[in-house]
Amino acid sequence: MTSTAGKRNESFHLPVLAEEVVKLLVTRPDGTYADLTCGGGGHMKYVSGALSEKAILVGVDRDSDAISAVLENLKSIPQEFKVFNLTFARLEDMAEKSGIGQFDGFLIDLGVSSHQINTPYRGFSFMHDGPLDMKMGFESKRSALEIINYSSERELISIFREFGEEKKAGRCGRAIIQAREKHQIKTTFQLVEILRPVLPFRELNSSLARIFQAIRITVNDELNQLKEVLSKVLSYLTVGGRLVVISYHSLEDRIVKRFMMGKAKGCICPPNFPVCACNKKPEVKILTKKAVRPLEEEIMMNIRARSARLRAVEKLG
Repeated sequence: MTSTAGKRNESFHLPVLAEEVVKLLVTRPDGTYADLTCGGGGHMKYVSGALSEKAILVGVDRDSDAISAVLENLKSIPQEFKVFNLTFARLEDMAEKSGIGQFDGFLIDLGVSSHQINTPYRGFSFMHDGPLDMKMGFESKRSALEIINYSSERELISIFREFGEEKKAGRCGRAIIQAREKHQIKTTFQLVEILRPVLPFRELNSSLARIFQAIRITVNDELNQLKEVLSKVLSYLTVGGRLVVISYHSLEDRIVKRFMMGKAKGCICPPNFPVCACNKKPEVKILTKKAVRPLEEEIMMNIRARSARLRAVEKLG
């Protein structure tokens, strides 16, 4: 029997914007750094090369497959590392389990891993036939199958429009309702065949990608999870510590950008106030005036990097 462990680990190993992450994240070679979406440990391994043996690395991921992969991938690094199977919003649990209250840097890579996309039984991709699942972790309350088969037409349209920004959301919702009256929709390819006739041929793959993205975001409550972790993360960051976030679509990037700009803003008194009365001080300094994008060379090596946008801030005292 051929082992699949190596293949599984390889599928996690293409960290996006790795050099940029290290440059922006690492301020102290002997510091403590956490990757809150560690995947197979690709970014952590890259960051390890910029750290001394005294540094500590912590990895968090909601996907149990990722935990197995990162333990294998990082077994040879010289630093102490700890890994936890948690959603990144549970920062207080991560801090308690790791015994570390303050970190010098946090990385959040919001992308779906190649392993998740390329594993048919996970149901993440319209390119592979598999059960409609899309759960990233055990805490997800509803699977894609439940959302597709039991949501109302209005709910489906709202999901596709809000989380997929899909122009044909109405047609897609109605097609699903009509199809499931005949039989339950159980697989990704069944869903694709239902949607194919109502989507423009030239935009078929793009529309399917948006629809599957919308379902995945709903299954895993991704945007609320992102808002929750951002609301907590600065309290676990040392003064001078860095937060680096990589997003892959406008919904995520908008949340990250607004958060960073809001925390970087000082006085919010009305312009006609002669003296500041709010005493609001900037909490962070923005390190990336514009989102950092991957170069063409990286995109050629890793096509999934093409939509990546990196933003970073430094916590002020």
